[in-house]
Amino acid sequence: MTESGTQAGTWRDLLGGRNLGTSTVLAGGVLLYATNEFLTISLLPSAVAEIGGQRFYAWVTTVYLVASVVAATTVSALVTRLGPRGAYLAAAAAFGVGSVMCALAPSMEVLLGGRVVQGGAGGLLAGLGYAVINSALPQQLWTRASALVSAMWGVGTVVGPGAGGLFAQFGSWRWAFGALVILTVAIAALVPIALPARSGGTQRDGTWNIPIRSLLLLGGAAMAVSAAGIPDDVRVSAALLAAGALLVALFLWVDRRPGASVLPPSAFGPGPLKWIYLTLGLLMAATMADMYVPLFGQRLAHLMPVAAGFLGVALSVGWTVSEIASASVSRTRATARIVAVAPLVMAAGLVLAAISQVVAVWVVALFVAGCGIGMAWPHLSAWAMGDVTESDEGGVAAAAINTVQLMCGAFGAGLAGLVVNLNGHSDAGAARWMFGLFAALAAVTGIASYRASRGRR
Repeated sequence: MTESGTQAGTWRDLLGGRNLGTSTVLAGGVLLYATNEFLTISLLPSAVAEIGGQRFYAWVTTVYLVASVVAATTVSALVTRLGPRGAYLAAAAAFGVGSVMCALAPSMEVLLGGRVVQGGAGGLLAGLGYAVINSALPQQLWTRASALVSAMWGVGTVVGPGAGGLFAQFGSWRWAFGALVILTVAIAALVPIALPARSGGTQRDGTWNIPIRSLLLLGGAAMAVSAAGIPDDVRVSAALLAAGALLVALFLWVDRRPGASVLPPSAFGPGPLKWIYLTLGLLMAATMADMYVPLFGQRLAHLMPVAAGFLGVALSVGWTVSEIASASVSRTRATARIVAVAPLVMAAGLVLAAISQVVAVWVVALFVAGCGIGMAWPHLSAWAMGDVTESDEGGVAAAAINTVQLMCGAFGAGLAGLVVNLNGHSDAGAARWMFGLFAALAAVTGIASYRASRGRR
């Protein structure tokens, strides 16, 4: 077991010299994934107007998410077999192909196919952003590197809607996907000089060790949870959420058995790793309160669509700012206290959003909520990579961060949809109940964060 709170490197070390290319590649892959998610949402009305297929509107996002979760389970196996460089190039190539399919799509069916390819490749890129940190960078830079990579989710939330809106405004939604292809090629060009060809434990034989059973269970769970927000019948939505929860429970039972797995064996032992993953997952689920903010901004505050779309950016800004600041803290006791209190900060912000219907207050509340998750995320990510009982588990532990993040994000989105559907006739009531529920979830997360940090105080 290693301790991440000592001898932390500086931002200059991470963003300068030979580490600049590595940081650019790892952050760029996550940025591509996050930007694409929000970019496509902004483009969909224009795409549907041209190629039709409105009945598949929601599935443009659903298939992307499901493919991402499934692909994320293979990250560790891909790195082990191909090495960091080969794995990243393969993922980038697939993402480029998927983007070309979307750009040239003559029908919604082809667009959905492109989104599946994009989602799978994007899930790999996002997972590699964490999985490669511990093999491409020295340990003293893990916390800051995790903060940089994670901050790209916030940047994507800002860039995606804005860029998508501009392309849609000028009737050029296909060129938005073309721009993604260009960015993918630019990032891929850096890979040969930025990432190592091999890492410790890389196999050169034909063994892939892909966790098939875990993959199928998580894929089924993601499909069930993603579909939960689509039906108008609340009972159907609740049943889908319950099915997703059952499949996740089966996944945990299967994954702890010897053999290929998504989570490292240390996650099922007596150490803090399981609490670290649980904290990461619950915090990510709670951020899905941001999902319906643009809708409420339009209906309750009568904001223009563009203004309402950027209302939810406050959470991402808080996440990014606090993450960068928190990553600079290196003292072990200080980081432990920060992680322990972070969920309560997030809960306080969501409570403020729940009790107010004033847009200006929402901006402050969401910023505070974002600060809560940003405070904890870089330290939790670094702990996950270091708190393993066996040194060869580090790659699996790092790759699992993204899988946990994506899966719990899917659950959070499904839960938000269920709450809003239950209060479909009252936007004000839906907003209060949704923010209140996620505030309670964040507060409960404080138990997990305390357990995750207990041994470090």
